[in-house]
Amino acid sequence: MAIIVNLDMMLAKRKMTSLELSQRIDLTPANLSILKTGKAKAIRMSTLEAICRELKCQPGDLLEYVEDDNPWKR
Repeated sequence: MAIIVNLDMMLAKRKMTSLELSQRIDLTPANLSILKTGKAKAIRMSTLEAICRELKCQPGDLLEYVEDDNPWKR
């Protein structure tokens, strides 16, 4: 996976639970969990905006690009 989701880290920094965030941004806890674990295939800009608003952070604080070390894997 080339995109790492650092949502757990930001939640810990803000001393907020996943459940609290999911309620604040009107997202089911299950869908937030999918996002947190990196299993999401996409994220709506409105969802990213809501997360950033509630956590008072930038998108780059949540998402990190890590180069894949296997050039043949596509």
